[in-house]
Amino acid sequence: MPASATKSLRVAVLADSDTRWKWGALTAQRLAPTDAEIRLDGYLLRGRATPTARQLKEVGVRADSLREVTGVEFLRAMGGAVEDQYDVLILALVGGGVQAMLHGLRATWAGAGKRPVVVTGYVGVVYEKLADGLLLRHGADLVLANSRHDADRFRAVYEGVGADASSVTEVALPFLGGAPYTGEHEPYTVVFAAQPSVPDSRKDRTYLLNRLIEHARKHPEREVLLKLRSKPGEHTTHIEELPYQKLAQGTDVPANFRLVYGHMGEVLDRTDLLVTVSSTAALEALHRRIPTVVLTDLGVREVLGNHHFTGSGCLASWDQLDAGHRPVADEEWVARQGVAADGSYGTAFDTARERIAKLLDRPGGLPPLNPYYTPETAPGYLPGILARHHLGPDGVPLPGAPAADKEPGPVRQIVRRAARGAYRHGVQRVAPVIRRMGEL
Repeated sequence: MPASATKSLRVAVLADSDTRWKWGALTAQRLAPTDAEIRLDGYLLRGRATPTARQLKEVGVRADSLREVTGVEFLRAMGGAVEDQYDVLILALVGGGVQAMLHGLRATWAGAGKRPVVVTGYVGVVYEKLADGLLLRHGADLVLANSRHDADRFRAVYEGVGADASSVTEVALPFLGGAPYTGEHEPYTVVFAAQPSVPDSRKDRTYLLNRLIEHARKHPEREVLLKLRSKPGEHTTHIEELPYQKLAQGTDVPANFRLVYGHMGEVLDRTDLLVTVSSTAALEALHRRIPTVVLTDLGVREVLGNHHFTGSGCLASWDQLDAGHRPVADEEWVARQGVAADGSYGTAFDTARERIAKLLDRPGGLPPLNPYYTPETAPGYLPGILARHHLGPDGVPLPGAPAADKEPGPVRQIVRRAARGAYRHGVQRVAPVIRRMGEL
């Protein structure tokens, strides 16, 4: 029954990486009515970025159940009896994965009298592939926009192609929080938030590492931390071919420089200056009014994502930071980015909650999912996306797709782990070598 009647909400989250699991799980909690209990079941899509136990623990979100599935296994799980259905299903996936699941769910629920409300969105700043990513997400009941700025852009894209834009719903980043910054710590702490794929070249990443170390040498009274996303061998939302911890091996570093892991919120608790190229951590810091710098050393470029911060007042270089620069964020810019530093964060998800409640109470249930992309509108694009998830053009699993009627045996589990290890080795070791050879 709807959450409004039972004071409980059953939510499933399908995620394909640690960051998207964090976004999906925290979004589920934000979308639940304040006086409702939530049952959260997590499904991790099997692939190169499937989170490790350590990564899941670091996210800090507990689920009532959590299991790894293929796309077809997930669809079969969603096709259970009506009394076992979820109220809300959150697709925390890359765009192609969302599109495949939308078509798969449409086929799975064909003829059903009831289905969950389907929600999707973005983990953080949307600075590339805006139209592509949005149209791949079209068809969900709610497409969450993390800010007023994004909501306006999302609607413009949908309306521009003649697609229904009513699903776009303004919220905020679900992982904002923590105590507001009240003043300098002892010692004064500078944190550089690393990103797996930005920048992507050894030269640029080595440059940033050296400048961070040099900043520590120039300011021995400060503590300088390099906040890392993952340990070697782990994958995140983006591939990290050149981890900073490997680049730092054998480097002479001062005593006040350290590498740290852990929950970003806990690191921000002791941060006096957050430095990054374009990490979503910048928005977390701005929410708490921590002085934040988005680096310009490598240029202000779309490929880096730091162009998103033009007008923020946060753009600066290492030379300026070495000289003692303290950035001051532009209040108007911050207000449009869903950072909610003005105290409005508590109400940021109210509209989404109200929309979900109305959809759950809709007489006769919800209509079939209706993505913009169909075999008629995108015959040269959609079939390939669906095939990657073992689905035919109609969203029905292809012959030979993985079965979900029983747990894999010990031998199959070993083969899966070995195959994933081989894939990750290819991504992290072999592929970079081939690319470098191609540049000779």
